[in-house]
Amino acid sequence: MARHFLRLGDFSVSELRDLISRAIELKRLQQEGAPHPTCAHKTLAMIFELSSTRTRVSFEAGMAQLGGQSLFLSPRDTQLGRGEPIKDTARVLAKMVDIVMIRAKDQSTIDEYAQYSDIPVMNGMSNELHPCQLLADIMTIVEAQGEIEGRQIAFIGDGYNMCQSFIEASGIFEFELKVATPPDYRPSAKYLGHNQHVEFVDSPSAAVNGANVVVTDVWSSMGHEDDTDRINAFDGFQVNSALLDQAQSDAIFLHCLPAHRGEEVDDLVLDDPRSVVWEESGNRLHSQKALMEFLLSNS
Repeated sequence: MARHFLRLGDFSVSELRDLISRAIELKRLQQEGAPHPTCAHKTLAMIFELSSTRTRVSFEAGMAQLGGQSLFLSPRDTQLGRGEPIKDTARVLAKMVDIVMIRAKDQSTIDEYAQYSDIPVMNGMSNELHPCQLLADIMTIVEAQGEIEGRQIAFIGDGYNMCQSFIEASGIFEFELKVATPPDYRPSAKYLGHNQHVEFVDSPSAAVNGANVVVTDVWSSMGHEDDTDRINAFDGFQVNSALLDQAQSDAIFLHCLPAHRGEEVDDLVLDDPRSVVWEESGNRLHSQKALMEFLLSNS
């Protein structure tokens, strides 16, 4: 039976730790120029309902480095864009490729696809979750600080897919997550549950005070770019140098990118020595290679 990666909770904490360790090893191999074709002759299909830079490039380059190949499929390229049922596409592609990544507008689309797929399915981002980004973020934190368990992480901004994935991660890895977001833009209640590791605070300062890691994301996620009322609601939630100075002296700053400079973060913070966003972005490549290796060898 195929294993899927639709949310972090699909893997045990020990599996996630092993995956991060493998990602760090794969990064070393890639930097040394050592071949590692562990997925030779395997084919990845990438289905995109939404545009992407980092997700497409990291998956496509990653599969090539693992010795396989990739197919890019947009709604214009598939029968999904012409109304073919999701379950039919899932059944057909399972006969032709070895693994599938989907970036979809709705989490329900990815969940339904996986339900009918006999091969592994990976969530490349939805309106609710971004688990592949969390793998890269956790890897980046481990590289910079040695571990993630017990850390204090501040999330500033929109309680959208990134925030909800950090909430899920806090329960799995047992780090303390302080979330500062306008009341009308808090995460969905279904992602809170009985998680004792999440605290909502009234201000970005309260979230950042003493934090080891500071995280933000765009205020205008895909589909909300022209919503000025939404942008105005986040007045005072920008991560700037003065705010970052309230965190621990060795704190790091994360942003999944693309960033809207001057909105959720200013130019100085993005290029601050405490910012690890470029390393974080590159870690998408290595963590997703480890993910594909794991799924293909355990399905």
